[in-house]
Amino acid sequence: VQLQACGGGLVQTGGFLRLSCAASGRTFSIHAMGWFRRAPGKEREFVAAISWSGISTNYADSVKGRFTISRDNAKNTVYLQMNSLKPEDTAVYYCAAARSRWGESITIASQADWGQGTLVTVSS
Repeated sequence: VQLQACGGGLVQTGGFLRLSCAASGRTFSIHAMGWFRRAPGKEREFVAAISWSGISTNYADSVKGRFTISRDNAKNTVYLQMNSLKPEDTAVYYCAAARSRWGESITIASQADWGQGTLVTVSS
């Protein structure tokens, strides 16, 4: 599957952004989706995941209560609503689609297809 992420930008501390990731190339609705990020000088880390059905979600502790992942299977798109942004949220954000079917989640170790990333910069 091909993934195209967008919505990144520069925002002040406490602000918000909504990332979108549009998928094409194979059936979107049967695969778990996720968002990951890589901050400068750090390893890529998990941010949030959503099951193929959209019923189940899970989040990194660092973003719980501030970020919300959702999906619209009719539009082949997954979203990440990011509120109360902090400087430590600054990173390149990547979306990923699990290659397995009917999954409940996705991790860095999952076999997946990855988007190109979108930069989020939070100024203090």
